[in-house]
Amino acid sequence: MKTLRAIAEEAAGGIDTVLDGSLNPEQKHKIEDIVEKAVIKGLLEGQHRAVDAALRCPDADQDLAHKIASEIRRKNDALIANLSSLR
Repeated sequence: MKTLRAIAEEAAGGIDTVLDGSLNPEQKHKIEDIVEKAVIKGLLEGQHRAVDAALRCPDADQDLAHKIASEIRRKNDALIANLSSLR
């Protein structure tokens, strides 16, 4: 699986090919940062939706749903900590 930075770099490269002129290194870096932040936000939104879906289980499955939701939140917290340390 690609890292978020690799995805952002690939997207910036794609943007560069669409534009008439070539991006300078500073512009490319700024676009990579914007794309990376958007990917992170999308990833976090997906995780929030997964937690919401897990918590909408029938009453009989609520204990398992809460365990799954807690595990998703723990992974989410670890992701945020790792991404924060990269900055």
